[in-house]
Amino acid sequence: HWTLLGVSLLNCLLSTACSVGLALAFALTVHSRGTHLVRGCNSSALPLDARAAIATNDCPFNTTRIYDTALALWFSSLLLAAVEAVLSGRSCLVALVFQGIGPCAHSYGKEQV
Repeated sequence: HWTLLGVSLLNCLLSTACSVGLALAFALTVHSRGTHLVRGCNSSALPLDARAAIATNDCPFNTTRIYDTALALWFSSLLLAAVEAVLSGRSCLVALVFQGIGPCAHSYGKEQV
């Protein structure tokens, strides 16, 4: 039970940190309209808005859909990390109940008897 508690608590903390980081990246990208996504390109032909970026030979990657693709992948990853954090938190509560600690521990022990 202690292993379950330790692993679920660690996973809950890591998933929460991942969710916060993804939310921050998502918010900063939307706020800057994607200019940081095409920062590696040194072409003056690139517009300031990443949504209107064109593919040039000066850029090491295809810039045509980087803004929409990044936001779509980050949003789905954010949702999955949040769900993982919630499920890990629930596993942590279950481990606490098994140890006799927590909100439902006393009623759980009486049901077992």
